[in-house]
Amino acid sequence: MKRSVVAALTVLICTLSAVAQDWPAKTVKIIVPFAAGATPDVVARLIADYLQDKLQQTFIVENRPGAGGNTGTDAVAKAEPDGSTIGVSIGGPLAINTLLFSNLPYDPRKDLALITMLVTQPSALAVNVSLGVNTTQELVDLIRRNPAKYAFGSIGAGSLSHLAMEAIALKSGTQLVHVPYASSPQAMTALIRNDVQMVCLPAISVVPQLGSGSIRILAVSTAERSALLPGVPTLKEGGIDVQADAWSGLIAPAGIPDAMVERIGKLVGDALTSRAIREKLTAQLMEPSPGTPAEFRARVDADIARWTPVIEAAKIKID
Repeated sequence: MKRSVVAALTVLICTLSAVAQDWPAKTVKIIVPFAAGATPDVVARLIADYLQDKLQQTFIVENRPGAGGNTGTDAVAKAEPDGSTIGVSIGGPLAINTLLFSNLPYDPRKDLALITMLVTQPSALAVNVSLGVNTTQELVDLIRRNPAKYAFGSIGAGSLSHLAMEAIALKSGTQLVHVPYASSPQAMTALIRNDVQMVCLPAISVVPQLGSGSIRILAVSTAERSALLPGVPTLKEGGIDVQADAWSGLIAPAGIPDAMVERIGKLVGDALTSRAIREKLTAQLMEPSPGTPAEFRARVDADIARWTPVIEAAKIKID
């Protein structure tokens, strides 16, 4: 009996190893739940090009936008768990949307396998210069004295740009007026025009607009100062303990073999830390952050814990 068990385990281990080494056995589709040009799309295409060159296999990026990223993420969840379909998703569909939507078409914890984190991206708190504030603390003092007087722009209800500003208002003990826009460029245009007085958007959307002379960056949303913007203090340094950096990660349908998850994670980690891709990410104000599935899970769980009280206090609900 013992010999038969050992033999069976040996066969299983050899089979899983072969499955991992064979990946990809056919064309791999990388589903992105946002439109072409969005940050997850940029990252997916960099990875696809790298893997195609390295493995001499075909990698196709397919954009499936809709429902705040839920549509494309659901497509990954419902695909065959054979490694032929993987996806790039973000904190919304994997964490925040579980708090905003009454009925998601998938269960992120049960229907998806987390492979590796991909990149992190600092958000920047920026204001119109007409506010006359130069630091986060000065902004907090101003909005405390004038509850519900000032407006902030976001890229939609429940987005990270919305939640970050609601968290700042909550920590400051005051209220702000929310004005949603369809995209970061639209929100930035509104800030420059002073249609809204502040935003907390991906830094790559904010930094190129500094030349207008109409806006000022007060802080970044990362836990520590970003290596990409080392001269900009964090929100916490400004007296507001809010962390709201964006991130993306690589996912697959639940049931994909563990050995395949390990191989994909290693290959993608090598891609992200390659000099060519690192340079391209830096140009987009993104930092590579590959890691283990467990580290990825911890990040998702931390986001859920972080945003639950903010969403409840602001009474945000999508459906």
